[in-house]
Amino acid sequence: MVTDEEGVLDLMVESLTLLADGVMQVTLVDPDGGWLPVWSPGSHVDVDTPGGLRQYSLCGDPADRRRYTVGVLHEPASRGGSSYVHEVLRPGDLIEVDGPRNHFELLPAKQYLFIAGGIGITPLLPMLREVAARGEEWRLVYGGRSRSSMGFLDQLAGYGDRVELWPADERGLLPLDRLLEDAPEGLGVYCCGPSALLDVVERRCDALPQVSVHLERFTAKDLSGFEDRPVTVVCSRSGIEREVPAGISILDVLEIEGISVPNACREGVCGSCEVAVLDGVPEHRDSIRTGAELDDTASLAVCVSRATTSRLVLDI
Repeated sequence: MVTDEEGVLDLMVESLTLLADGVMQVTLVDPDGGWLPVWSPGSHVDVDTPGGLRQYSLCGDPADRRRYTVGVLHEPASRGGSSYVHEVLRPGDLIEVDGPRNHFELLPAKQYLFIAGGIGITPLLPMLREVAARGEEWRLVYGGRSRSSMGFLDQLAGYGDRVELWPADERGLLPLDRLLEDAPEGLGVYCCGPSALLDVVERRCDALPQVSVHLERFTAKDLSGFEDRPVTVVCSRSGIEREVPAGISILDVLEIEGISVPNACREGVCGSCEVAVLDGVPEHRDSIRTGAELDDTASLAVCVSRATTSRLVLDI
């Protein structure tokens, strides 16, 4: 396994496979044939592209230690990562990959409801494999613009009627009211897809105390409802104390002071900049936490989050 001094993996493109309209499956391997780091369902990696780091969910088999597989949707209006993968990347090319990290972990539940929108099917695929292997009770509802735009259909066909396909041009919007009606006690809802879908699922599950909801966002949630107040940040290990003004992130101030914090997205999506909190109450603005996780006081993502207290002591 080849890594640089920061632990980033230098991987080789083994294959590129067009699975559906605009959906490319990319398989990555160690160029020397070595094993890759262990990962679990829900994990993602950050891929270095000319447009910057892009987060992609691992959608292959965690038991296959020789390769990572991701699915990439071609979005011409995006910042360039998907166009690079679809139009430039070729088998044999080397790319830098950071991770894997998992903020979308598959947790125990009495039964599972998986909801996918478009390319949001990717992090759910390893979850389906695991719950099926364990003999758990589960179902998947998978929506897309059209059947031709929905990737991984051949793989899903093996699960029979546990999978319900919902192409919008044939059936309209996903039937969220029906899916969550009479939700049983202990239901685990796992959803990935467009922000609008995630927002609706989150709101509806918030009204269902018997349900636990878990979301994976590819883009940052809307932060316009937060008031950006100054906060004093104390770095316990380095002895630095600085005020973080409104409009400036904690991460920005730490970097100005020469304190290096790993970061990939700077939008609260990837979780790479989590720092432990020793004192003070975080105000979580990341796109990872949901439900009771928003009450966590042990750490925060310094790229977007702040504090409800005037002072925050970080273990850094």
